[in-house]
Amino acid sequence: MSWPFLVFLVCWLVGMVGTFVPVLPATLIIFAGSVVATLMDGFQPWPDLPFLLSFAALTVAISLIDNFASAWGARRYGGSRQAGWGALIGGLVGIFIPFGLILGPLAGALLAELVWVRKPFMEALRAAWGTLIGLLTGIAAKFVLHLLIGLFELWRLWDPAGSILRA
Repeated sequence: MSWPFLVFLVCWLVGMVGTFVPVLPATLIIFAGSVVATLMDGFQPWPDLPFLLSFAALTVAISLIDNFASAWGARRYGGSRQAGWGALIGGLVGIFIPFGLILGPLAGALLAELVWVRKPFMEALRAAWGTLIGLLTGIAAKFVLHLLIGLFELWRLWDPAGSILRA
């Protein structure tokens, strides 16, 4: 086990836990660990640069999964386009408040349905429920992607000959 491997492993484990802790930017932590480990391992333009650029694009996409999944859930459970936007905006606003990444999309979808679409409370609540289902689906997808990326990066950094435990 080399130092780059160990550094990435720690960042990846923190990121995996952070997948379920809304205030931690889990995907960004995993990406930063990958960049640091790659630099420690002796950056090579090929194949490291294409990997890091691909991982950067994935980082942006994965970071948006929660918000888009919430909007999808609202629409899937009978919510209007406004509920989808409410869930999306509520998720973005929720980043700044405790439990906001869960409550923000719920509140956004519910308020959009009640205020702009003027749906009855139970129908609006159904759209908000869909938001929660979408959010949980997004978290599950994010977890799987973090797991796959981490395993790939650990495989990429694995160098038994360069072990820090050798004398």
